[in-house]
Amino acid sequence: MENNDIILRDQPDFEPEHIFDCGQCFRFNRNADGSYTGTAFGRTTRISKTGGDIILHDTSPEDFIKIWRGYLDLDYDYGDAKKRLTAGGDKIMKEATRYGAGIRILNQELWETIISFIISASNNIPRIKKIIEALCTNFGEPHEYCGKTHYAFPTPKRLANETPESLSIIRAGFRDKYILSCARAVAGGSLDLEGIRAMPSPDAKRALMNIQGIGNKVSDCILLFGLGRRDAYPIDVWIKRVTEYCWFGGEQQSVKTLAEFAESRFGDIGGIAQQYLFFYARAKKTGTNKT
Repeated sequence: MENNDIILRDQPDFEPEHIFDCGQCFRFNRNADGSYTGTAFGRTTRISKTGGDIILHDTSPEDFIKIWRGYLDLDYDYGDAKKRLTAGGDKIMKEATRYGAGIRILNQELWETIISFIISASNNIPRIKKIIEALCTNFGEPHEYCGKTHYAFPTPKRLANETPESLSIIRAGFRDKYILSCARAVAGGSLDLEGIRAMPSPDAKRALMNIQGIGNKVSDCILLFGLGRRDAYPIDVWIKRVTEYCWFGGEQQSVKTLAEFAESRFGDIGGIAQQYLFFYARAKKTGTNKT
């Protein structure tokens, strides 16, 4: 630690741009100097990279141990995951893992992940971030970081007391009713998030899909980003295109077929493969006529 900064020397497989701009989280924003500032678990930090060193600015050792080490998945070996994904000379995964070499799967708070990905349905990333920022600013608890006020993600109890009219300030549209329904279920005890956390993945997926506003893709996003199930393979339009284009000759396949392929091909690290493919496919427009 130096000058209130946590410095991770020679940190492999870590690029802030790859991590925070790959569609897995919505509360980290890029600064003019290339660093990223964001909030998780009620705390805010700014993360930058200098050479091979990762710096968490104005962050206490206690917050690093309690929050950021786990959140940033620092104890997982992504080098080994990349070796496994590219075994056998898979050219597609080799290119995707090289392009997004610094991706890590963030271990996000389950409640926040559920609401964030309910908001993500039929939406784009800039608008998702704007809605979530409005949600936190209007209903989250404030705290200070580097002389500025930041806001925690609002609790279920806080949102459960709102109405469609009061929540309309975040401009989430039809998603308002899903946010309120979920908040009231959690606050009232009919939806047990810790119970879902303890379930095997198939059961957790079914429980998540019983929540209004959560379908197949969103439930897999929550499994991956909120429950740490690295085998989950969320299939959105980009993943459908890239999987079909790269492994099925461009022929359209059902989501079920693609999910079965991912389970067979990528096994227990399908979610990591998905993030490399998503980051690569969206940037390269893989599977479109612009490829």
